Amino acid sequence: MVLKRLKPITPGQRFSVLNARAELTASKPEKSLTKPLMKSGGRNNQGRMTIRYMGGRHKRLYRVIDFKRDKLNIPAKVETIEYDPNRSAFISLLKYKDGEKRYILTPQGLKIGQEVVSGNVPPEVGNSLKLSDIPLGTHIHNIELHPGKGGEIVRSAGTFAQLIAREGKYATIKMPSSEVRNVLVTCSATIGTVSNSDHNLIKLGKAGRKRWLGRRPRTRGVAMNPVDHPMGGGEGKASGGHPRSRKGLYAKGKKTRSRTKASNKQIIERRKK
Repeated sequence: MVLKRLKPITPGQRFSVLNARAELTASKPEKSLTKPLMKSGGRNNQGRMTIRYMGGRHKRLYRVIDFKRDKLNIPAKVETIEYDPNRSAFISLLKYKDGEKRYILTPQGLKIGQEVVSGNVPPEVGNSLKLSDIPLGTHIHNIELHPGKGGEIVRSAGTFAQLIAREGKYATIKMPSSEVRNVLVTCSATIGTVSNSDHNLIKLGKAGRKRWLGRRPRTRGVAMNPVDHPMGGGEGKASGGHPRSRKGLYAKGKKTRSRTKASNKQIIERRKK
């Protein structure tokens, strides 16, 4: 990925660092694979605000992504690499031998015209295999947690997990967060690292660009009155004691994961703080 820094002919361009999108090959999505995407503005079905600091946003179409990769042993050619406004990674349009088209998450290094396959195939970039068939040490993404449900984890830009061991019916995977967990070997994953690895280096440069993404200005708790927030009030720039949420729950250090969650037994090592 190539980043670009603009010559600042406007104040908003002075500090912005943007994605040059040099690898993208199409500007409009495949019409048959798009759906309308409604905006909620943070309101529920009664019109009441349930999520603060959300609203506005540019109009979008949802691109239907094939997370299951369940079209087995049929080669597909990569036709385009495209921008997707609904996720941080780029997406690729595949055209299968039988004429069907599907979108997938683009792995780093995938080229136009390259063939990708799902099933019992070589572990090459873009191919989807069961964890039982992937060599140890391989970088993988779009990993299933339940066989046949479709990839649920490791899908954002620049991320990858590593297959580090296999024992019995479980494979051991090291996650991007450094957590180590077990996943059934019958689950599938895609070979490679997710594209757009420099996504975290982008600087929006101006408040307006954040509004295009649907994020409204956020008010700090310490700037509120005591009636509005536990950290509000005080004379001058008084801080509000322990950092906590608007409902009084501690914001730093409090464990929020359920002790009785079924998947707890699959976690071998928690992520490093």
